[in-house]
Amino acid sequence: MLTVLGPINSGAKRFCDGVSRRSFLRIGALGMGAGALTLGDLLRLEAQAATNAAAPVRKLRHKAVINICLDGGPPHQDMWDIKTEAPSEIRGEFRPIDTKVSGIQIGEVFPQIAARMDKFAVIRSIVGANGRHDLVQCTSGWTLNDMRSLGGRPSLGSALSKLRGPVDPAIPPFIGLAAKTGHIEWSDPGTAGFLGPIHSAFRPDGEGLANMRRNETVSISRLGDRRELLTKFDRLRRELDSSGTMQAKDNYDRAAFEILASSKLVDALDLSKEDAAVRERYGTGKPFNYQYDGAPTENEHLLLARRLVEAGARCVTLSYGRWDSHGKNFDLVRDHGGKLDQCLSALIDDLDQRGMLNDVAIVVWGEFGRTPRINAQAGRDHWPQVSCALLAGGGLRTGQVIGATNRLGEVPKDRPVHFQEVFSTLYHTLGIDAATTTIADPSGRPQYLSEKPAMRELV
Repeated sequence: MLTVLGPINSGAKRFCDGVSRRSFLRIGALGMGAGALTLGDLLRLEAQAATNAAAPVRKLRHKAVINICLDGGPPHQDMWDIKTEAPSEIRGEFRPIDTKVSGIQIGEVFPQIAARMDKFAVIRSIVGANGRHDLVQCTSGWTLNDMRSLGGRPSLGSALSKLRGPVDPAIPPFIGLAAKTGHIEWSDPGTAGFLGPIHSAFRPDGEGLANMRRNETVSISRLGDRRELLTKFDRLRRELDSSGTMQAKDNYDRAAFEILASSKLVDALDLSKEDAAVRERYGTGKPFNYQYDGAPTENEHLLLARRLVEAGARCVTLSYGRWDSHGKNFDLVRDHGGKLDQCLSALIDDLDQRGMLNDVAIVVWGEFGRTPRINAQAGRDHWPQVSCALLAGGGLRTGQVIGATNRLGEVPKDRPVHFQEVFSTLYHTLGIDAATTTIADPSGRPQYLSEKPAMRELV
């Protein structure tokens, strides 16, 4: 609900027309991770930062990243790195299956991805995990402690917001789709770090999205009445501040109203506008099994990600499932893996058919891997020594496997790949050289986006 004429509380200060100040100021409250900031506030902050930010890029085609986080740590040896030669207490229950690319095999619960392996690149040797249950390295490439005294390193989405700005002024450049999880770190879309709240992810869940939707009980024709009320409010505030300061503030509030009234973002988030056959290909991911304190297997979030980048978002981060499989690991992988197989394959086909696949890079990964040895609860425990990732799109050289682990899946034996190398590669797909591009921290010191090079095998 876009609250303009919200409920009048007896304790709230009213203006002469009976509208409470609290209700009126809810216009544009978008939940950008800063809590109290409204959209009007953010527009004002962006104007203040204009001298330091690059001019917004406005074009019909742009580069984007969809970052799919498998929260909890997916088991690499049950997905993309099946260990057929390991003993049963390590190998587990899954068989490898052939893929479209000769010589590449992956786990049996991913037949649709296997059929599209020419459009994927598998990394079997991700290193650099810190063993914590957070997504910082999956959203920025850095650790939680990097530059912590200054607010931390910005995530990829926040860096894009700073460096490139919006493609369309009505679509935030950085969007996080994950709803709040019991373990809060698993719904982290990536922080703005030292860049501050104006470059945080827009999160269209809860009140953030509710405040963007027009009340269904109010007809569109009443928007004119709302605009008239806004005009009256503007006039009152100008009378209270004859210095001209309030007049400047009104311009941002008016801009916020125009963005919300345009409905471009709401339309992109409205799956009822999507073709039914496309929605069916993605599926819903229900029932949401093994969720506990994590994210649901929300297949439609991948479809929303496609709609959002098509509308103008530069980075969409989402959390898919809860992969912390200390028990019933194989049941969990059958459930989560089968659903991921469906929606990820649908996303690849969808982007390809729309001519967007070369412009949108996709990365699928978690914060660490799982133990080679299966525990007494048929689970696998935390294993930061090595993990895996799946990449697609972005003009990358796909249809290959990069890196390898030893016979037991314990450590890399060939081509260890650091998280930051993946991020440098993602920046490359966006037309940004992470080795030479810097962003000034609050002290004015330039900070590089990454300390590792882009992956030569992919770019």
